[in-house]
Amino acid sequence: MNDEVTRLRRLRQSALKVRALALILSDGNCTHRLFERAALLNWRIARIATGRLRSHPYQGYQSDPSFFESGADRLTAMLTGTMAKLRSRGAETFLGELRLAARELDDTRALTLSAELSDALGRAQSTMRTLIDDVEHQALLESGIEADKIDAADAISSPRLSISSYLAL
Repeated sequence: MNDEVTRLRRLRQSALKVRALALILSDGNCTHRLFERAALLNWRIARIATGRLRSHPYQGYQSDPSFFESGADRLTAMLTGTMAKLRSRGAETFLGELRLAARELDDTRALTLSAELSDALGRAQSTMRTLIDDVEHQALLESGIEADKIDAADAISSPRLSISSYLAL
């Protein structure tokens, strides 16, 4: 059980880091709102992990991230996000962090023993894949690749919704 708690804490930490970076990079003027979608998805992942940790019977496993850890994550996100904005590489920088969070999500889901947790993480996993594809398109647009080489109209006009058999409540 200790291994699952460790994986859930790592998942929560990486999701909160990506969420902090997404909040720094979001301008509010993007038509497709990739960073806001990513912040929302990673908040949902962090809530899933936190809920599972808080339901654990041992008091030591129920702890939240410390104040200093949260502050350090926000400071790192602010520095990384500011540098990415200055270099006009926001989507590219964010894509790297998003892929790391997706890898943590994949590992946690693959090694969990709980069916409910696996289902919840599976829904987040499919949404994460769609989001990664959209951020890849945005990174290609930022890098200056011609619009005829990529399907930019599809990437910008409407974000793809994840097809799921579950109701989105």
